[in-house]
Amino acid sequence: MHPPAAANNARAAVPRRLWLGTALLLILLVRLWRLPEVGPPDFDSVRNWRVVQELGHGNFAHLFHHGSPGFLLLYAPVAAFTREFLVFQVLNALLAVAGLGWFAAWVAWRARLSGPEAAGLVLLSGTSLLLTFSGRDFTMSSVSLVVFTGLLRSHFARLHRPSRHGLGAVAGWLALGLSINYKFLFALPILVLLEWWLADGAWRQQVGRALLVLVAPYVLLGALGVAVGLPWYRWLGFYWRTVVPAAANVAGRQATLHLDLLYYPRYLLAFESPLLLAGLLALGLAVAAWQRGRLRRRLALPLQPYLLVWAGCLLAGMSLLIKAPRGLLFAYLPLAALAVLGGRRVLPSRALAGVLALAVGLNLYRLQQQLYAPLPGRYPAVAAWLRQHGATRVASTIGNGLAPYLSPDQSFTVITNERELAAVRRSGGQYVLLDGYWRVANVARFDSLRRQVPVAAWPAPALQQSLLFLEHSEFTGLSYDETLAAARAAAADSLPLRLYRLR
Repeated sequence: MHPPAAANNARAAVPRRLWLGTALLLILLVRLWRLPEVGPPDFDSVRNWRVVQELGHGNFAHLFHHGSPGFLLLYAPVAAFTREFLVFQVLNALLAVAGLGWFAAWVAWRARLSGPEAAGLVLLSGTSLLLTFSGRDFTMSSVSLVVFTGLLRSHFARLHRPSRHGLGAVAGWLALGLSINYKFLFALPILVLLEWWLADGAWRQQVGRALLVLVAPYVLLGALGVAVGLPWYRWLGFYWRTVVPAAANVAGRQATLHLDLLYYPRYLLAFESPLLLAGLLALGLAVAAWQRGRLRRRLALPLQPYLLVWAGCLLAGMSLLIKAPRGLLFAYLPLAALAVLGGRRVLPSRALAGVLALAVGLNLYRLQQQLYAPLPGRYPAVAAWLRQHGATRVASTIGNGLAPYLSPDQSFTVITNERELAAVRRSGGQYVLLDGYWRVANVARFDSLRRQVPVAAWPAPALQQSLLFLEHSEFTGLSYDETLAAARAAAADSLPLRLYRLR
């Protein structure tokens, strides 16, 4: 960067920080708004919460649950002091906003965005339906955004400021990411592609050190697993079973590959801002025509083409697999940045601000319809009813959202088939909750139970939202249209939480 440009960027930094800080505070409000009424939004959130509770009290049996030991160990100290689910949700929400802010600050600095443009990037991405939903759960998505931003920043710096430690830093972020979320594996071929493009040869002097950094978490955490009695291959075995499942899951899905090039574009058009696809297309065309001679000489890519490669490769790669909106997690922030960067190429600043304001308004409307309107969740009411009636042993069909609201002395079991109720009765089970989550997971094995008369029942609009069903299409294997049809069918059930007495 030339000195005058650096000086101008430095002078713009202070007001830009004010704009960024204000926008992030607004996003934090969006993430925390009515959060105590949400409860567990999905099965994985509760499962993670239960595993973290085990780790916090010295039980390491599920250290490699979902291939995410780093995520679980991050929260284990918190579990040693509290089992309150809301605490974990709030901490995860704060991490998600931190990741968004770090990414936006980096893009704003590199692209010399004005304060309003930087704030527009934060608000456009921060009010998205997908990132808001994942920023209010308890999964590895939030901390993954922080690590993914670190990976992008370190690799972009390595491409533009080669040093003997650059690739090691990239490997460090990737290793950390792999210990938190197995989907960081998808970053590997993209990094290889970008390194091949640059072809500066620097990787040859650093690859040995980078590989040592990359395998370090597997050695250290693998050794921890062996020390607590787990097989040495448990973590690597998760990868194998993810790619080649031993059997179909309870929803009947076994395949992991399913080519569908329209799933994500259809989701983006229906549930997210149309600016994301428009920015991707417009900037893609601009980059294709941009100084082809320089591209042929394989210079380090500027920020916009760099983000375009990440967004395009992530979309293409995820389109090969069984899909859910969560597959867009890593691509979303680059897509939002491309929308803002592409918009400022073709629109005056005031026009861009107006377009971004309209896009944010549309996002907020969708948040109201999908996330806020169904509140409050009804699991606390179910738990209160059970306490009033002295229930100590409870079962639930597929869903585990009731678990955080039960006391530690209440036994809770999840069943996947009504034939399991006989064993629940023999073990002293008193009640079974027909949780409408069975519709979300597409496990229709409770017909006999549904025909009985419940002792109590509650509505649960949050279990009937389209986004929740789409987020489970990766589990069910249903197509985009089939998933939305299942959501419409679920909406016809006015009382999806039904409690039955076991006799």
